[in-house]
Amino acid sequence: MITRTFLLSAAAFALAAPVAVLAPTAPAIAQNRVDQRDQVVAALRAISTMQADFTQTDRAGRTVNGTLTLKRPGRIRFQYSRDVNMLVVSDGRALTLVDYDVRQVQRWPISNSPLGALLDPNRDVRRYGRLVPTGNPNVLSVEVKDPAKPEYGTITLVFTRDAGAPGGLELTSWVALDAQNTRTTVRLSNQRYGMNVPDRTFTYNDPRRSQRR
Repeated sequence: MITRTFLLSAAAFALAAPVAVLAPTAPAIAQNRVDQRDQVVAALRAISTMQADFTQTDRAGRTVNGTLTLKRPGRIRFQYSRDVNMLVVSDGRALTLVDYDVRQVQRWPISNSPLGALLDPNRDVRRYGRLVPTGNPNVLSVEVKDPAKPEYGTITLVFTRDAGAPGGLELTSWVALDAQNTRTTVRLSNQRYGMNVPDRTFTYNDPRRSQRR
């Protein structure tokens, strides 16, 4: 069974253990982490629109696929494959889960979701982001969580350096843990940028008034 938590959480790839290197001084480490965090923020903010294929997998290995569409500011849509009769969409203010099988709609502020870091990087990544060592200079991993609000969960964004991507970094996956420590993995592929995406993309058919998606 595909659960609500499965469809809304996100988790990322396990990263290889860091390789042994000569350790720089503590101030140099701190400055480097700040610089990399700023690179991540700049890369996210450089995305005006993006589409990508995604594969989402939960801890038990259950997988669903679909298409992700993102538009600044704050809009995102997870269009799942036809065998998953659900939709997750944000209009920039609230994140909405639409379950067409049971004709149910649930909404909550985007800031209360781990996806807040993806949709508002300046607020979340700058304030709550922590660089996670990967051992690979071409891979950046940032964990974002608000210690004062653990119920909002944790998201770990994973980027690879790519000169063709906005800001020189391509978002390839992310990890989200909810307050119950439920983890899901989202992997992105076939990323495309800068296309025209109308605002109506981030609306939905209300199943409480219609049975059609």
